[in-house]
Amino acid sequence: MPSNSFLGVFAKSPLKPLEEHINVVHQCSQGLVSFFDAVFEKDWPTAVEQQRTISQMEKQADTLKRDLRMSLPGGIFMPINRQDILDLLTQQDKIANKSKDISGRVVGRELEIPHAMQDDFRAYLNRCLDATNQAKIVINELDELLEAGFKGREVRLVEGMIQELDKIEDDTDVMQVKLRQQLRKLESSLNPVDVIFLYNIIEWVGDLADISERVGSRLELMLAD
Repeated sequence: MPSNSFLGVFAKSPLKPLEEHINVVHQCSQGLVSFFDAVFEKDWPTAVEQQRTISQMEKQADTLKRDLRMSLPGGIFMPINRQDILDLLTQQDKIANKSKDISGRVVGRELEIPHAMQDDFRAYLNRCLDATNQAKIVINELDELLEAGFKGREVRLVEGMIQELDKIEDDTDVMQVKLRQQLRKLESSLNPVDVIFLYNIIEWVGDLADISERVGSRLELMLAD
């Protein structure tokens, strides 16, 4: 009997629920695209509706997170280390939480993104969401990694994906600096409190890429064990 099948006798693989969770998390973060489209248009009723959708997706991710934590076997017969799975789950969930926080803060204050920044902000948001998508792609390789015994060609493939995730995160760092510089030039023409919130939103959007990179880093550590 193959070793993976042997392990399956003793413990249901948690990898499919983990993959399902990252898929919902990414879908939640993707809601920010339509959300900010409405914000740019100052269409606050639509923005509120989009924010509710993001919040509902975040709750769905929370439910999946709780279900996985409760069903995760605690015995020794596990395909991969239990704590590694929990660490990955925690990082994944932070993406959904941050997406909800971003949309909630913007809607709560009806915070407008200055027109002069909108094109670069949209490009920045999309690049940060490239990172959440790359994290999703990486996590969805877990089943294949397990089947390959966490070695060989599949490991090299995933390592390449993680390197691409690092590159995306580096790009978002550069884009964030540019946005901050743009905002600094506009500060005198804006409400000072809005300026503070805008800096926060720029940082929080960047957190989506940072957290996604940590998902990749966590998996990279697993591969090195």
